[in-house]
Order: sequence, then structure tokens, then C-alpha cells
Amino acid sequence: MAQSKILVLVLAGGAGGRLELLTEQRAKPAVPFAGVYRLVDFPLSNCQHAGIADVWVAVQFHPTSLSQHLANGRPWDLDRTTGGLLTLPPFRGTDRGGWATGTADVLWRQADLVRDFDPDALVVVSADAVYKLDYRAVADEHRESGAEVTMVTTEVAADDAARYGIVQVDGDRVTDYAYKPDSPATTTATNEVFVFTPGATLDRLEALAADAGDDGLDDLGSQLLPAQTADGAARAHRFDGYWRDVGTVPAYWQAHMDFLADEPPLDLDDPAWRVSTRGGRHSAARLLPGASVEASLVSGGTRVAGAVHRSVLSPGVVVEAGATVTDSVLLPGARVRAGARVHRAVLDDGVDVGRGAVVGGDGDVTLVGLAARLDDGAEVPAGARHPEQG
Repeated sequence: MAQSKILVLVLAGGAGGRLELLTEQRAKPAVPFAGVYRLVDFPLSNCQHAGIADVWVAVQFHPTSLSQHLANGRPWDLDRTTGGLLTLPPFRGTDRGGWATGTADVLWRQADLVRDFDPDALVVVSADAVYKLDYRAVADEHRESGAEVTMVTTEVAADDAARYGIVQVDGDRVTDYAYKPDSPATTTATNEVFVFTPGATLDRLEALAADAGDDGLDDLGSQLLPAQTADGAARAHRFDGYWRDVGTVPAYWQAHMDFLADEPPLDLDDPAWRVSTRGGRHSAARLLPGASVEASLVSGGTRVAGAVHRSVLSPGVVVEAGATVTDSVLLPGARVRAGARVHRAVLDDGVDVGRGAVVGGDGDVTLVGLAARLDDGAEVPAGARHPEQG
């Protein structure tokens, strides 16, 4: 029996404003994670392990940062003569051209291309979460169900539920869908993985676009998913594994802390489901005399002479003698000078913390990025405290 023809559309064009400085100069899916990965590696690796060879990535904000990482798709076995990786930038020349205003608008603008491809199932995913999921298994289950959409769901914290699309479920049937409600009825959220029946969904999307008129379409959760739910055409696939949306700075920091546990929530090197990425050329990490490293992830190309505890060091990070880094995430090329202290912080690429400076504290996570332009470039000046204490 021939495998079903599955198309995966990765929505990678959002502005990512909730990640603040981390997305000032890069696309959200290109944000580094766990030292050597990028956020987009997770959906692409899911496609690789599911044996899905047709993957389209819709880009918009800071597309160069993402394109450089994707290259020809080789790390995820997507460098193919027929099929493989296709990048979809905004375009002009037809009545569907222009800047997309939301995730549903992206799908509407690419509807003709999807129809021409004629997949059996269309899987639409975001690129700002950390998880492992077999998209093919969910797509095959969806096709057998006869539903128009399958929403993959997970449980979220009650105080965080208003950030998501929230559903009520009877068995596997979705009886109610509310997009980012002020008062969520449940803590069962969609985890931004949707499997659509292409023809029926695109027909419905055309009708919704016509009704919207000049206002246009917004996100999938604004019009499309509520309409499918109201017609009894939506079902749920419950996902009980590890899933974390890292679209805010606190969530991004917490996800890194999750992976510093004695037993991380996901084995990123599991031979049966390894997370693939575009590798760089880095030497082995160097732990110099006097270095102390505990419960941390240390990438290749780093140099540590100070103390590092419960932290993630990306390639090229330097922690000088007498410096202390605790409960922090340092992105590529960050440098912590002698005697400096960094605690509960995220340092963006190339940030230089001067001698004796103090970054962070026991309160909210502190983010220091290139866009901050502190004193000389991104440097936190010697002896300074960031954020400043009043």
C-alpha cells in the first residue's frame, strides 16, 4: 500500500516580538536553542523521522537569518531533486501577493500552490516550540477519521492558558474552540500542529476570505478553526509528551532549565529520533585550569576558565577566570570577563560582559542583546550592574 502524500507547511514568518531582543536581528525560528540547535530544527526533524519529504517553510521577518540555516535542507534529508525543502517568501504579481497578516492569511496566499500539489493531508505547524511528534502518524489518523481538521492538543498551566487556542473535547471531538480567550474554559490547548483535509479546508478559507473583504484573514484561530469546530468538523489528537512553547523570554529560559535536569525531558541525541541541525565547525570545548562546570550544556568551541553552574553555553562562548555564570543561557560568541557574574540571564550573540560587571538577579529573567547597545556596542561595561539597581 502506497504511503499517503503529505505536505508540511512550517509557519516561520512571525515577528516574534515576545522574544524581545532575541528577534530584533533574526527570525524567531532561527533563535538558538540548547547550544547547537535552532528552533526550526524541531519541526524539520519531526518531518525527517516521519519520512515526509515535502516541506514548505513560509518566511517573512528577517528571512536571511533563517535561509542561512536552512541552506538546501541537507541535515533533514530534504535536498532532493523532486520535492524536498521549498522556502515561500512574500511575493507580488498575483492577487494573492503581499505581506501576510496572519497564519490563515499565509495559507490563503499559498492556496493555489497547495491545490496544484494536491496532497492527501496538509500539516501546518509553527516553529517556536520544542517537542518530538510523528506527523505522519497523526496525518494518517486524521484521514481515517473523516474530519476536516485534527488539532493536536496538550495541557498547559492555568495561568498561561490565555496565550493559546483553548478547546473543549468530548471523546476526540472538539466541541468548542476559543482563540486566546480572556477566561479560558479549560487548560487543554492546541499546540500549533494542525492536520487539514486540503480541499475542504481551502474551500472554506476562500469563503471566509470573501466574507472578510478588505479586512482580510488573520490567524488560523481567528476564523478558520472556530468555523470548522462549529460545523462539527474538528477533532483532537491528545499529545502527552514534552512540549514547550518558547515564544516568550521566560518560557525560553525555562525550557533551557528543563534540559539541564539529571533526566532531560527529551533525548536530543536519541539514535531513534535524533534532532538534526546544520552543523558548524567548532573545536572541542576547552575547560582550562581552575574551571568548574556543573549541571550544564557546554557546546564545541567554548572556552571556560571560570565557574559555570546550571547553564547553557553555545558555540564560541568564553567564560574567563574568576567569572561566574549560573542559571543562564549564553548564545554564540558571548563573553563573560574576569570577575563578572551572570545569573538568571540570557545573553544574545556576541554580548560582552565587562570585568567585574553583574548581570541579572533573583527576580525576572534578564535579557541582554546586541540591540540594547549598552555603552560600547553590546558590552556591559566593567563594574556595571545590569539591570541598574535603583
